[in-house]
Amino acid sequence: MKITYFGHSAFLLESADGTRVIIDPYRSGAYGGALRYGAINERADAVVASHEHDDHGATDTIPGKPRVFVHPSEEQVGPWRIKGVDVYHDTESGKSRGKNTIIILDDGDLRLAHLGDLGHPLDDATVEAIGPVDVLLVPVGGHFTIDHRQAAEVVQSLAPRVIIPMHYKTDKVDFPITAVEPFLSTQTAVEKKSQPTLELTRASLPIERTTIVLAQAR
Repeated sequence: MKITYFGHSAFLLESADGTRVIIDPYRSGAYGGALRYGAINERADAVVASHEHDDHGATDTIPGKPRVFVHPSEEQVGPWRIKGVDVYHDTESGKSRGKNTIIILDDGDLRLAHLGDLGHPLDDATVEAIGPVDVLLVPVGGHFTIDHRQAAEVVQSLAPRVIIPMHYKTDKVDFPITAVEPFLSTQTAVEKKSQPTLELTRASLPIERTTIVLAQAR
C-alpha cells in the first residue's frame, strides 16, 4: 500500500497492482481562499468522500472519469474493498454539521481507516463496526472535528500500528483549528517525514505503534 498525503484530509492510496483511490479531495481556494492547498491534478480509479463539504467532498475536481462514492457503504474497486461506517460531524448526532462516514479500505494486505471529519468519541459499537485497523488517518485539529485529546483516545480504542494525523493547522489553511504538535505530545513514538509518500506492507509495519507526520504534497 502506497499512501500519499496531498494536504488537509486528502490522500491518494495505491495498491500493488496500481489501482488508485483518492480520499476526501478538497476544493483549492474554497471558503473564500481559506483553503490554499494546491489543486489535486492526479488521476484516480475511484474517489471516495466522507461527506460533501468543500474541504472533503470536491469529487468533481479530480480529472478523468473516476468512480465516485460519497458516504460509501460497501464497494469494490480493483483489489480495494471499501466499507463505510456512518458517524457524525459533531457531538449533536449531526444536528450542527451533518453525517460523516468513516472510510475503511482493505487491499488484501493492510486495513486502513480514514476518519473524515469525525466530531465525537467512538462508542464500543462503532469500534466493533470499524473492526481491526492497521493504519489510521485521524483528524487532530479540533473545532470542526475531535481535538488532540479525543484523537488520542480514538487511537487507543482502535489500536492501529501506524497513525497519520490530518486536518490540522498549517500555513495553507486559515480554519480555527490547532497545529499537529498538541496531538504529537500525546504519542510515544513519532516520526516526521520530509516526503508526502509512505509505502507499507504487513511485513514492514512497525512493531511499536508509531505516529508518522507526512509532508504535504500540495
